[in-house]
Formats: sequence, structure tokens, C-alpha cells
Amino acid sequence: MIDHFDLIAPLYDRLIGPPDLERLREALAVPPGGRVLDAGGGTGRVATHLRDLAGAIVVLDRSTPMLRQARARGLDALAGDVTRLPFPDATFDRVVVVDALHHFTRPAEAIRELLRVLRPDGRLVIEEPDIRLGVVKLVALAERLLLMDSTFFAPAEIIQMIEACGVPARAIADDRFATWVVADKGLSPAAGTPASRSARPPAN
Repeated sequence: MIDHFDLIAPLYDRLIGPPDLERLREALAVPPGGRVLDAGGGTGRVATHLRDLAGAIVVLDRSTPMLRQARARGLDALAGDVTRLPFPDATFDRVVVVDALHHFTRPAEAIRELLRVLRPDGRLVIEEPDIRLGVVKLVALAERLLLMDSTFFAPAEIIQMIEACGVPARAIADDRFATWVVADKGLSPAAGTPASRSARPPAN
């Protein structure tokens, strides 16, 4: 079976830049000395911009060539499956998933695992291309034609997967391409509001 990420690893950072870093930092709100997991973090293109915020940051991905680049950047990078994370419960203060959820073969199981390794007051931040947009629908079609086995989700679907684990989640302001979902493990499910469940689609 072809691993597309192994093939494109040398060019990945040139093809896909980092997300809105200001928004990411604000959404994560990493506590002083906090431990951060970048799940599906590949080459470390996101983690490298978070090192100054965290006491420790770990990149986890399934692609060895991409992880090789993360290690070359001096990052702690591990090969692993997001549905069977090699960490004890409550290991991390923050978990971030940037532009990767649609590549997880079992996203609901992955989210449950990501929440498991969060500390009781931890936060999960997911940034994903917004499938409600026409341009993202084209990206999804292209990935399907390339046999990448991707599944894109609307914000409400991501929130539903998180809240099925008993953790409230909300969609924060959309940009022109991506949506952001934030889940705070320390809050009760009742803390969610109806507005958080159905973020309005940004204008095309």
C-alpha cells in the first residue's frame, strides 16, 4: 500500500505552510512549563513554532520520513498510532491536531485516545479544512482520486465526536479555509452552548 506522506515528506513543508500561528497560540493557551502533544504532527511544521510556549512538546506521526525531519529540527518525535497512543493517562496539558484529523482512519477512536492522555484540566485543539467550503470539497475530491482514504468533517461532526466522550467542545471563529474546534476536558458537558455546536460557514 502506498503511503503518500512517505512520498511527499521531502516537499511537505514547501507545499503546506503552518496554520494561523497567532490563533493557534491563543487557542492552546499553554500553561507555563506545559506538556504538548502534536498528534499527526509529521515534519514538526507546527511543533517547531510552539517550542517557546511549552516545557516539552512531542510530535507523533505514522510516517518515518516525516518524523526524520521533525527530529532534524531537534524535536522529540515518535512513530505511533493515534488510536493506541504510547502514553499513560493524563500525560499532556495540551493536545493539538492541525490539518490531520481527516487522515485518521478511525477518527472517533483517535479523539477518545487524545482525550485520554490529556490531564483533567487539559485542552484539545483541532484545526481542520472546512468541508462546507467549495474549495475544500475540491481538495477532498482530489485526495479521494489519489486514494488517500481521507474523510473530512464539518465542525458540528467534530464536536459530536468529542462530546460523545463526555467533554464539551466548541467551534471558534472560522477563517477562510479552516475551522477550529476547542475542547476543555475540565468542563462538564453542560458547559457547551447551542451556539458552539453549529458554527456558521464562512463565506466562499
